[in-house]
Amino acid sequence: MQSLIGLLLVVCLQYASGATHSWKAYYTGTTGLTEFPEFVALNLIDDQLMGYFDSKTNRFKSQFQWMEDNLGKEYDEQQTNILLGYPEVFKNNIKVVMERFNQTQGVHTFQFMYGCEMDDDGNKQVHWQIGYDGEDFISLDKKTLTWTAANSQAMTTKVKWDSTGAEANYWKGYLENECIEWVQKYVGYGKDTLERKVSPQVSLLQKSSSSPVVCHVTGFYPSGLKISWQRNGQDHDEDVELGELIPNEDGTYQRTSTLNVKPEEWKKDKFSCVVEHQSKTINSILTEDEIRTNNPTALLGIIIGIVVAAVLLVAIAVAGFVVYRRHKGFKPVPQNTSDGGSDNSSRT
Repeated sequence: MQSLIGLLLVVCLQYASGATHSWKAYYTGTTGLTEFPEFVALNLIDDQLMGYFDSKTNRFKSQFQWMEDNLGKEYDEQQTNILLGYPEVFKNNIKVVMERFNQTQGVHTFQFMYGCEMDDDGNKQVHWQIGYDGEDFISLDKKTLTWTAANSQAMTTKVKWDSTGAEANYWKGYLENECIEWVQKYVGYGKDTLERKVSPQVSLLQKSSSSPVVCHVTGFYPSGLKISWQRNGQDHDEDVELGELIPNEDGTYQRTSTLNVKPEEWKKDKFSCVVEHQSKTINSILTEDEIRTNNPTALLGIIIGIVVAAVLLVAIAVAGFVVYRRHKGFKPVPQNTSDGGSDNSSRT
């Protein structure tokens, strides 16, 4: 099973087509990390940060103007009021799970992620997972409507939830219906931002005359993009390293592909970087005249992108989710690990 940390990275910087829209959200409680808030909540629409809350500021902040235009100025205040009680809930979650692992101190995290996505053909995918200390704890099997415990400490939760089936049925109904409905609404509200199409800029970069050549592609949206190399008109997959998808400050993306062949080799044969994005193909032939060596502007763009990605991944690493709100978006639902609690709380 995919670990939760790996899942968070995929969620943040996944390879997605422009025809797919998604909403994913995260809650994270932490203990022993003095530099981070004890609780952080955020949500993402099409892998872009949409809203954020932490227990240090105690404020929920929308990230797009179209949210205020369509949901009203009071939306942030409503979400803030809902989330103010959550730091205590997640502190209790960590305490209970620590007891199950016979832990009394140290740095620990309790994370909850869920979301949904759909494409233009109506195909749906849903996600639901709880993690503890960066490892899987329990997840929902959507096909069997049962719970998968990743370790013996989660078996108490699995047995409890499987005994009635109520939790699985609730989340199946929510994720496949209400969540999808809100994805459609949000995409409608933010159509100008979320459905825009921006073509990529392609550059061939090299640190020195003997260094590998980097095909740097930046400024494109949506994120679905393919970079490949050709040698004498034929696909060339050897000696190629594909970089991660990285967000830019303006909401677009960048990505690199490095060709690790010696200069005498690419000077002898015809190499080209082929970029495909939104049915458009850009073919950059590798010649000495086309290479930009030690270009400070291009390198700065890569550095800025990496910094932006790092900041977002740090936020993801201490993040959580925001659940459906019947009148104005999504409303958080506590995930309480104690055996007691209110009837409307999901309890582990």
